[in-house]
Amino acid sequence: MRTVGIIQARMGASRLPGKVLLGLSGRTGLSHVVGRVAASGLDAVVVATTVLPGDDPVAAEAARAGAEVFRGSEQDVLDRYYQAALRFEAEAIVRITADCPLLDPDVVRAMARRFRAAHAAGDRLDYLSNTIERTFPRGQDAEVIALPALSRAWRDSTKPHEREHVTPYVYQHPELFRIAQFRSDIDLSELRWTLDTPEDYSMIKTVYAALGADRFSTAAVLAFLRTRPDVTRINAHIVQKSF
Repeated sequence: MRTVGIIQARMGASRLPGKVLLGLSGRTGLSHVVGRVAASGLDAVVVATTVLPGDDPVAAEAARAGAEVFRGSEQDVLDRYYQAALRFEAEAIVRITADCPLLDPDVVRAMARRFRAAHAAGDRLDYLSNTIERTFPRGQDAEVIALPALSRAWRDSTKPHEREHVTPYVYQHPELFRIAQFRSDIDLSELRWTLDTPEDYSMIKTVYAALGADRFSTAAVLAFLRTRPDVTRINAHIVQKSF
């Protein structure tokens, strides 16, 4: 089952413009995300950005980081994903956002393995997520979706939030799709490791300064934060935007 990681990334962001190209230990956040997804052992890694000229730096950085590049609609992110999946012949798509520079490759690898194993056993799993019932830190977000499910969402989604956020049509219609949750052994949902505000950047930059540029694990981040609770407090007050 050809499994392709597709990372959505663009320069525009209301709370922290250009966040995906901010520096972390000598590399951009996008470069780290590409490297972490690549380390999970998927068949291909694609950065899906927009056709806007302002996103030329994203496309260039993605290529420098070793990812394939796809460019599509700015607002219709579902179409961007679907067309990228077709271009790179994906049978299963792992959806990642570029604001997750602390993404653990082991989490992505385990989710992809579970999804492929279900299909190998003849179990039609359409969608696997670690975000609907959140037990991982925000910023470890990953979703795996089968191409037929993505195709149906692309065909039938009509609401703006369904087009912008890619997967709502799937997980909001459990009567149509076979859905499963991927859970952490311990509940870490109160932790905020995503990059969306200046406070988030300060927190993540501190983690990288302490642990270096290697692809350190969730366990390593947790061990560091236990010794530095002040780092967790940097962005603990930030409220996640919702649609």
